[in-house]
Parts: sequence; C-alpha cells; structure tokens
Amino acid sequence: MPWVAEDTLREAAQVTVARPHRLVERVVFAGGLAGCGKSLITALLGSFAGVEIQKYNFILEHICALSFLGKIDEATATTMVRLLTDLDLYDMMQSREVNFRPSDCSSIFQNPGGWRYVWRLFQPGNAAAVERIRRQRPILQILLHNLLVYSPPLFEALGDRLRLVEIVRHPLYMIKQWHLYIERYGTDARNFTMGLDYQGHALPFFARGWEEQYLASTPMDRVIYSLAHLADLGERVLETLREEQRSQVLRIPFERFVLDPWPYLKEIERLLGTRRTWLTRWELRKQNVPRKMIAGGIPLSIYKQYGWEPPQDGSDERVELNRRRQYAAEWATPAAMEALDRLSAAYEARYLQGIV
Repeated sequence: MPWVAEDTLREAAQVTVARPHRLVERVVFAGGLAGCGKSLITALLGSFAGVEIQKYNFILEHICALSFLGKIDEATATTMVRLLTDLDLYDMMQSREVNFRPSDCSSIFQNPGGWRYVWRLFQPGNAAAVERIRRQRPILQILLHNLLVYSPPLFEALGDRLRLVEIVRHPLYMIKQWHLYIERYGTDARNFTMGLDYQGHALPFFARGWEEQYLASTPMDRVIYSLAHLADLGERVLETLREEQRSQVLRIPFERFVLDPWPYLKEIERLLGTRRTWLTRWELRKQNVPRKMIAGGIPLSIYKQYGWEPPQDGSDERVELNRRRQYAAEWATPAAMEALDRLSAAYEARYLQGIV
C-alpha cells in the first residue's frame, strides 16, 4: 500500500516549492574528500574577520546527494539549500545548534573566536538575531564532504552569494584513512553517507554507474577506484561551470598550503572579501603551519584513529609518499595499483612540482 494516495501524489507533482526571502548574504562552503585536511582549513577560515566557525549540515549534504542521484527535483533542492543556509545562520547568531562538545574538531573550544558563541547565548534572540545579521553581515561557513561533486544545487540556489573552498590532497595521503573506513559504507549505523540500493546491496552514492566493479573489488581496490571516480566527477563539474562561477571557487592543495600558507591566505581574503585577524596566526601555530614536512601535523586522537603517523626521522617527501604507496600495494591488486599510480602522477604534475 502506498504511503500517500495516488491523487495526492499527482497534485503534489504540480506544486513548486519556493523560498523568496534571504538572510544569508555570503556563504562559504569548505570541504573535499574524506581525509583531505578539511578541519585544518575550516578552522583557519573561522579566524577571518566576519566568518562564522565551521558548521556541519548533514541534511543539506543529503539533499545534494539526492540531487546527484536524481531523486529530488531542481526546484526542491535549491529551495531547501536556501532555507537551510538561512536557518543555519539564524541559529548560529543565537548559539542554537552550535557544537559545545570540547573534543570535537567543530566545537567552539577547538576553533578560533569560540567565545562569540558563549556571548550570543545571553544576547536577545529571534527578531534581534535577524537585526544583528542585517547589521553585521556575517559570512556563514558550512563544511561539506565531496564538495565539487555536490555543488550544482549550491550554485543554482545561492548564485553570486556562494563561495567554494575545495581542499585537494595527494591520494597517497588519503589512502590509509579510506582503507580503514571503506567497509563501514552500508554496514555501520554510524555512517551517514547517502547510500543506494543495488540488487540488495547498500552502496555509497558515488558507486552509481560502476556498482558491479565496486562489489567485485577488494576493500583497497574500492578505495582506489572511489578516489579516482570522485576526482573525475569533480573535474566534470568544474568543466560545466561558467567563467564567473569558476571565479567563486578556490582550490587549495593541502601539501602546498601547509608548507607555505601565505599565498593561499591572500587568495582567501580576495575570495571572501574579508581579511585575516590575529586569530589567524594563532590558529596557524596551533596547526603547526607552516611546517617542515607535509606529514608533520598535530597528533590529535581522531587523526591517529584514521591512520595518521608522523614523518620518519631523516626522511624526505618522496620517502613519505613511498611509505604510503607500499601500504596500498600490500592490499591492492596490480590493476588497482596502476590506477593509483596514474592518479598520483596526475596530482603531482598538477600541484606538487618542486616539492616531490
């Protein structure tokens, strides 16, 4: 028995949803693939003048995934993006749904300027919050996985109010985290990635179009083919953007940023129309940026949980990359390793000239 009567469904098909109002004047979506270094960049973005700390919005992420899968119409997707971004900013200006859990990377205690949200707890809310938005014109920051792949409804919904900061990273620096996580897709209730059903198998959304290969692959092969497929999807989206839309996108290669952040910080200022603050230098020191080696990050437990290791004494960047390639080779088939080597070579040629 259908959940909704057929005549009601026919009537609903004739309805177009709308969101004519707007609170958000500027919004920056920051993100990339899992393991790309999102939490470092989003923390720094929150140190810029007028930029809110990072906000996860999984509902919005799921709407973008449904749009990618063709399971939601364009008008509904864009309306929901407008509605949810406005609601996020409205709530943040009153410290509603702000993360106060001290150990989380998205917590106010782990991000610069977190005191703002304690102060807002005691300020007038509701209509007064709207007035503060109109007066202060804050820049909403939302962290989004698979950013470029998910971006078409964001461009459609937000137009010139939108900015994207995509973090890209060498696949060999993401491979271990993905390998430790890949089998949780479709099996773990704590995984909240949008899935699809394929002949009774629950697969991640990005397996669409190559489901048979995904199912037939070993876990490490799934990782390699997933990274390659998502990279290709992101490039296809970039190719469809108009010139003015491309100017709203900033790509930051993680490796170059952590070695020399200053050119990218200037680009962020240009992109967002704002400036760095004293909190930016404070956050750079906290993140050990600039650093002598790419892998010389901070030993947070969440990073260790997903395979982070400090660089070996006396090693150089190529040695560190080879260590990670050897890890992949222990688990991958020869065909998948060929795909990984192609993906790595393309990334190095594009982003790492003069580093490795």
